[in-house]
Amino acid sequence: MRGADLLVKSLSAAGVTRIFALSGNQIMPIFDACLDAGIEITHTRHEASAVHMAEAYAQLTGKAGVALVTAGAGVANTLASLLTSFESETPVLLLSGDSPLSQDGSGAFQELDQVSMTRPVTKLAFRAKAPAALGGDAARAVRTARSGKQGPVHIALPFDVVTGDASSGTVPEPTAFEPEAIGPAAGDAAQALKALSGAQTPMIVLGPSLNATRAPGLTEALGDAVDAPVIAMESPRGLNDPSLGAIAQVLAKADLIVALGKRIDFTLGFGKAGAIPPETRWIAVNADDGELKRARRNLDNRIFLAVKADPRAFAKELMTAGEAAAARREWRSEAARLIAWRSYEEDAPSANGKITPAQLCAAVQRFVSDDGDTVLVCDGGEFGQWAQAVTKPDARIINGVSGAIGGGLSYAFGAKTAREGATVIALMGDGTVGFQFAEFETAAREGTPFVVVIGNDRRWNAEYQIQLRDYGANRLTGCELSDARYDLAAAALGAHGEYVTEASELDAALSRALKSGKAACVNVMIEGLPAPSGAGH
Repeated sequence: MRGADLLVKSLSAAGVTRIFALSGNQIMPIFDACLDAGIEITHTRHEASAVHMAEAYAQLTGKAGVALVTAGAGVANTLASLLTSFESETPVLLLSGDSPLSQDGSGAFQELDQVSMTRPVTKLAFRAKAPAALGGDAARAVRTARSGKQGPVHIALPFDVVTGDASSGTVPEPTAFEPEAIGPAAGDAAQALKALSGAQTPMIVLGPSLNATRAPGLTEALGDAVDAPVIAMESPRGLNDPSLGAIAQVLAKADLIVALGKRIDFTLGFGKAGAIPPETRWIAVNADDGELKRARRNLDNRIFLAVKADPRAFAKELMTAGEAAAARREWRSEAARLIAWRSYEEDAPSANGKITPAQLCAAVQRFVSDDGDTVLVCDGGEFGQWAQAVTKPDARIINGVSGAIGGGLSYAFGAKTAREGATVIALMGDGTVGFQFAEFETAAREGTPFVVVIGNDRRWNAEYQIQLRDYGANRLTGCELSDARYDLAAAALGAHGEYVTEASELDAALSRALKSGKAACVNVMIEGLPAPSGAGH
């Protein structure tokens, strides 16, 4: 038994059935081992795509998503997507080929200190040392990725480790892959509930791993149990997140904020005065010591309680022990009204007759409403903010706190793999869609249907709006794009293409794309409007 065989058998024991990969010399033994283990390999066109696909898969299944890439430039290409999954707190296992241990220091092909490179954007990064230990390595990696504050883990796999004799190794029991329990200390939940019961306008803010897609029903159940408004924050725009309406006004009125798995960072204005009143008290719950240290540093004497615990477990304790008295009905109603506030009308036509971003997103929403199982992917940039604000899907995946862009097409592929029966629609700008456009070929080759809707304003609109606002109309430079026919390019890669220039054409084009049975590209020419602000000021 080779090391590769032990590794793949161990992944199978963990419940892994699919790996998103891009081939290379050092990892071909793993490709070979997957044949015998019955693990499917989705062969992508870029290493970053493989990690994005694994991230989307993990968010929708609750399992660890697995990506496999080669050494050198292969693993280097994953850094941005690792950062994205690190910030979104998604359990991803990255496996990378590596030069042989026996050739360390000799200038081997693609020799690179991979672990030092990936350590800042992973929970754990290590280099495998022995073929027979790969089963335990796999269990440690999956367990770590799924425990506490979830996130990516990287194992570098030297070629002589995956090809070496692993006959003395064993496949771990399935329980070895289960997440470790990180429960609160006795009395922590009771202390938090006492503080909540004494507050008049409390607010609970969930981190990205507890959003409505990854923890369905939690927001409503927890809010009812403790009689307080509950929201999840996962956008890099933070207090200006247009999908949360006037959330800044809500937090400004809160006398107690419980950050449940939510990092105290720039998205919350660092908790400082000016964003949130200085008299507001805070409770921070996180499984990561570093995040609790950050909370204490940013909040100083305003932090009432810091709890080291898995936020999921803590939420469960609050719901079990909480006794809502409906005493804060008015406050919850006010918070809900402010969060639902929007600064625009979805159907309002533009002055020049062009399709507006809101009109396009509203058209997509009509198809979401007609379907009982829809996953929407919203990329970053200005159009991505419109998509996040206007649409209300059954489940969604966004670009996340890292602010990275361009992963939407790959997220859509991973989402459709995770939920084969779901309708999957990705909304992207004409800038972001270019990052991983070749994955249309992957989708066509794999027979994986989903729809990519491009809001095409012929520019990098986020940066265009910055230039316009900060430097003036006579200082616009470098952000223009062309009238490229992305629909035709996608069709040439085996996808279905639609081109839309009139609002009246939207519904028919979307319907044809969804019924095509293929990956589809709907290229919609829109007016480049600034994204709505969610601050409510």
